[in-house]
Amino acid sequence: MTVLATVLIAAVALVVGVAVGVAVGRRRVPPPDGGVVAPPAPPPVADLLQRAFRAAEVGMAVLDRTGEVVLHNAQAAELGVVRDGQADARAAAAFQTMLQTGELVTVDLSPLRGRARPRAAVLANVRPLVDGYGLVEATDTSEAVRLEATRRDFVANVSHELKTPVGAMGVLAEAVLDAADDADEVRRFGTKIVNESRRLGNLVTELIALSRLTGAERLPEMCAVGLDDVVDAALARSKVTAESARIDIVVDRPLGIEVDGDETLLVTALSNLVENAIAYSPPDAVVSVSRRRSGHWAEISVTDRGIGIAPEHQVRVFERFFRVDPARSRATGGTGLGLAIVKHVLANHGGEVGLWSSPGTGSTFTMRLPVRAADRRPLPVPEAAAPGESRPEAASPPPPDPTDATRRPADLPDRVG
Repeated sequence: MTVLATVLIAAVALVVGVAVGVAVGRRRVPPPDGGVVAPPAPPPVADLLQRAFRAAEVGMAVLDRTGEVVLHNAQAAELGVVRDGQADARAAAAFQTMLQTGELVTVDLSPLRGRARPRAAVLANVRPLVDGYGLVEATDTSEAVRLEATRRDFVANVSHELKTPVGAMGVLAEAVLDAADDADEVRRFGTKIVNESRRLGNLVTELIALSRLTGAERLPEMCAVGLDDVVDAALARSKVTAESARIDIVVDRPLGIEVDGDETLLVTALSNLVENAIAYSPPDAVVSVSRRRSGHWAEISVTDRGIGIAPEHQVRVFERFFRVDPARSRATGGTGLGLAIVKHVLANHGGEVGLWSSPGTGSTFTMRLPVRAADRRPLPVPEAAAPGESRPEAASPPPPDPTDATRRPADLPDRVG
């Protein structure tokens, strides 16, 4: 009798045993007078093992000495360890190696190119069981691989961004030494050195801020922050930049509500949006800052009439070091971290940042924050319907119109700068 036949007979016996046990368990035996009903018998160990095998979050498949799949769970099929009842060729090869060495073998079962599978990386361990049987245990490592790729990209980007201003300052310093007798040239190169040093300082400052926001340090305690105070502080911080770029900042009337948060972080996020709008607007253009309340949410929108953002770039603008126009960003001293900081600040406050943009028209970035509990007005309660009378259900409010934030100067009378 072959091993496979033995396994099949054992499986049939297991099913029959479970069925008989269930049938016996369902029979009601009346307790004796004054007696207590005995607790039901526990399920067989084999049944528990089979249920645990099937419910495991990792993919598991049992192979016999010929490499045939004897048993596998659904996760093994989802991860690609088993396809159409057959073990993946790489898993089968690792299994044969395990049989020869008797030791655990690790194999990469990541999807091959051209095969559409949601898993980006799968790592499996093949370990011996008994009598030539082995267990393939596969784990989805896609998230770990993605995080490692993100870390490598971040380190590479930081290295590049730091190298650029440092290298520029070195070249400019040499030029100053060569033009030591020419006061005008020394002044010109010295100004460029100052600009590059400021850019380097801004980059380091924003890297530290981003590190704090992503968990390197504990965030400050939340407290009541006036939304209008955040707007005023951010506009004051951006006033000089706007005047230098000949940009007119237009702001609407105060809203008079509060949010729970850290005022310094919220001012930094809003000033980043305003500075970004200034950087991507042509001279003599207008940047609008508007506030509104939508249910239990407070919104601050910053609208520019600049170059806009193409649809394929809109999903990436909040990535670290991503720039829609690298040349313009470097000319204005941008680090490529401003919008990433905005995203993390809002996420840490339980809010979000939205984007609407149209190439050639402009862009609107909207900060959404939950209103402080003390400022949340209760929703109106509908009157009770008369007997026999039905009232229609209240319709949910429509989503905010992205063009609503793009208001023209005529709608916003107060000006800053």
